[in-house]
Amino acid sequence: MSASSPKRVGVVGASGYTGTELLRLIAGHPDLELVVATGDSKAGTPIADLYPSLAAAYGDRTYDPFTPEAVDGLDLVFIGLPHGISMSVVPEIRGRVGHIVDLGSDFRLHDKDLYPEWYKAEHTAPALLDEFVYGLPELFRDKIQGAELIAATGCNAATAVFALTPLLDAGLIDGTGMVIDLVTGVSGAGRPPKENTTFCTVDEDVTAYGLLTHRHTPEIEQALTERTGTDTSVLFTPHLAPLNRGIIATCYARPAQDGLTTDDALDAMRSFYSDEPFMVVSERSPSTKATLGSNSVHLTARVDPRTGMVMAIATLDNLMKGASGMAVQNANLALGIAETTGLSSIGVYP
Repeated sequence: MSASSPKRVGVVGASGYTGTELLRLIAGHPDLELVVATGDSKAGTPIADLYPSLAAAYGDRTYDPFTPEAVDGLDLVFIGLPHGISMSVVPEIRGRVGHIVDLGSDFRLHDKDLYPEWYKAEHTAPALLDEFVYGLPELFRDKIQGAELIAATGCNAATAVFALTPLLDAGLIDGTGMVIDLVTGVSGAGRPPKENTTFCTVDEDVTAYGLLTHRHTPEIEQALTERTGTDTSVLFTPHLAPLNRGIIATCYARPAQDGLTTDDALDAMRSFYSDEPFMVVSERSPSTKATLGSNSVHLTARVDPRTGMVMAIATLDNLMKGASGMAVQNANLALGIAETTGLSSIGVYP
């Protein structure tokens, strides 16, 4: 236990997959104490009945119903709710708590006009968009430190952005017309059952979805442009695969200079992430299982002289570095805790 008193935190939306991963991480975090864990559809249900994996940590504790008053005085609240709900919850609890880390997509985009275009709904709290910091620590750490309002990055967007940013930042690739071919696990669709995520639907099947219209497209472009100062455009196509968890993004771009080599691309990646404890750059082809249960990202790059294309690949665990692990990393920065506290860089295998 840390010498100082733990920070008192709550999880709003604790019964979903990201909420459950947060409960697991908080239980092992020396500087965080779980005070509130809401799950309106599961209020009164023992946490261990829904997720026996958490029984040793939470015993007979039950999910709490949500009220704004329930989080009064907490140091930080994580919000793990479906899209469209956080924009009504945040105005209710802001000022009652010290910091908010939203794992949803409600406050990731700066431009309110992008929400009806990509999410097919108007934003109901547009005045807050400029107050939220985009929560991708390796790229925007200085803005996250001590921030009151943090919008954690989406798992798909994070994977692609991690792969492409070093090459864009070094001026090695053209930022327009980049192609992102991504494969993601089923847990990214959330816990509630859906017709396209049942076992019989996803087993032995791979499906492309969100063709030309996936909502993470503007988030990827916004993050790349903001971090590198380069105008960007991407063609993003995700694929649902029969994996519990994990994401791999294979990204393609045109070189911005003649004579570019694979060594140049790998050196740019290594240099960009040289001081980052969760980033692993090597010549190995990254795999999803290598990141399982960890907060790490595995990356590589290649330059193909035959086609003149540059390829960058990144993998991560969508429920850890793509969601709850990143949320805890953001919380550590906001609360003045050492950034890696409570997070492992080592995956679980097999």
